[in-house]
Amino acid sequence: MVVASEVRMTLNYILDSSCAKHGDAPCIGMALEKPLTYNEFSNRAIALAHRLQSEGVQKGDRVALLAENSHNWGNVYFAVVRLGAVVVPILPDLPESDVHHILHEMQVKALFSTQRQLEKIYELKNQLQAPVVTLDDYTAEHEVISLVTFFDYLAGAMAMVAKMDQDLQFPDVDQDDLAAILYTSGTSGYSKAVMLSHKNLTSNAYSASALMRIEPGSVFLSVLPMSHTYEFTCGFLLPLLTGCRIAYAGKSPTPAILQKLCQHEKPFAIFAVPLILEKIYKKRVIPQIEKSKVLTLLCKIKMGRKFIHRKIGQKLLDFFGGNLKLMGIGGAALNPEVELFLAEAGFPYLIGYGLTEASPLLSGGPAGDPSITVGSAGKPIPGVEVKIVNPNPETGIGEIYGCGANIMMGYYQDQEATAEVLSADGWLATGDLGFIDDRGNLHICGRSKNVIVLPSGENVYPEAIEHKLNTYNWVVEGIVVENNGRLEAWIYPDYEAIDEETTGKSRVERRGYIDALLEQMRHELNSQLSTASKISKIYERREPFIKTATHKIKRYLYDGNTMPA
Repeated sequence: MVVASEVRMTLNYILDSSCAKHGDAPCIGMALEKPLTYNEFSNRAIALAHRLQSEGVQKGDRVALLAENSHNWGNVYFAVVRLGAVVVPILPDLPESDVHHILHEMQVKALFSTQRQLEKIYELKNQLQAPVVTLDDYTAEHEVISLVTFFDYLAGAMAMVAKMDQDLQFPDVDQDDLAAILYTSGTSGYSKAVMLSHKNLTSNAYSASALMRIEPGSVFLSVLPMSHTYEFTCGFLLPLLTGCRIAYAGKSPTPAILQKLCQHEKPFAIFAVPLILEKIYKKRVIPQIEKSKVLTLLCKIKMGRKFIHRKIGQKLLDFFGGNLKLMGIGGAALNPEVELFLAEAGFPYLIGYGLTEASPLLSGGPAGDPSITVGSAGKPIPGVEVKIVNPNPETGIGEIYGCGANIMMGYYQDQEATAEVLSADGWLATGDLGFIDDRGNLHICGRSKNVIVLPSGENVYPEAIEHKLNTYNWVVEGIVVENNGRLEAWIYPDYEAIDEETTGKSRVERRGYIDALLEQMRHELNSQLSTASKISKIYERREPFIKTATHKIKRYLYDGNTMPA
């Protein structure tokens, strides 16, 4: 029994109320493995909370999670917030220097990690105040730092609770208490520490639960990092709130592995970034059409294209296990050509928009609403207001502002940066540009910092041109930059696809083939662009761009003056 003064909008309340309703139902685990029940998950979290408390973790202290997805990750998170302590989720893909900065600034009382992440913390061995607990149960006799396996740590915690002859006592936790501090991995280069309260996170999960009917027992397949608010709120809190089961894919799954997992788990919902859908579209949809002259001709006619897309869409549903009712797409902009296919295919997708500072959702859905415009990010979600500030009188495009219970408390120890984006009456300036159409749908045009103002005075939204670049099936990703008043593009090609087309050719011939592709692309693109915004040159980039956790290119690394040749 837990003695605590909890209110409806705390994370603890979500777990306790779901446990009361769905106690013996399957709750969470790795895909293809037996999951924990709600009771088992809750009991583990409470035991871990008690052990952390006995080791000196108090309300307001910080505990770091530097690890890949697992049910153990979730257990630790709920253990920490049970104490009123603060979770610091660290993105697993962050480089060592960023990890050092975060751990140094946060002065955490405990650290939970995995074998893959240990190299990043070796140099901090003298600064860590407690052993590192490995969520994947990794241990080694001669490790540089002191390690405790999660299995042993949990077993010790459960034994401690079993010996107690009185109720566990935890601090009171209020909805306005700080729950998590998340470091953004933005595209503009400045990482900020976002403070989110219990109410910020829970209010967003409750709002998300109103976007469509979700039956208890449905399976959510998790493929994105839990340390990002998108997956945390939509792929973790939402299924726990609605009595569903979470299955973790493990490492970033290839299409073949993803298909195997889906055939077994038959997920109801998956939350993904556009890159996942765009890869499937390029690798599985386009080839089906292009290898058949009949299908290619049919797709040139609107009715024929819709018919073909509907047929392929059914195969795509089968790929995802045949039970998919929700593919949530967010974290970056979806290519318009891919979305048109999904819409015509009858694929059950919803596009959402948000940011870490909004916990994260501002708009999306609702499911089944026929007034949602293709190309938009849907309506503002329940409990959230959205407005456009300083709109252009001709286009209606202005900066997107959001307001609601989900808006962050502020940036950690940075009042100046907080004041720049958060008004006294609670409106968050997102830094994104967009407009609201006559049906109430929010359209995202790009980041205000990314807008390129040409010498002619024309505003160019590079993301719109990049979508056109990325429709080419031999392109993995591309970026448009300004260099001395002219627009240039950089392309990272799909070398596997190019190898197939240049089999038996010399290196010189292969080089010429790529150059010809780039020049052909430039001419085709320029025929679709205004005179002032034509691309002057397209360059080949021979390695992937550095990206954020949601696979957005870190643009500040690639302006026209610093782009490597």
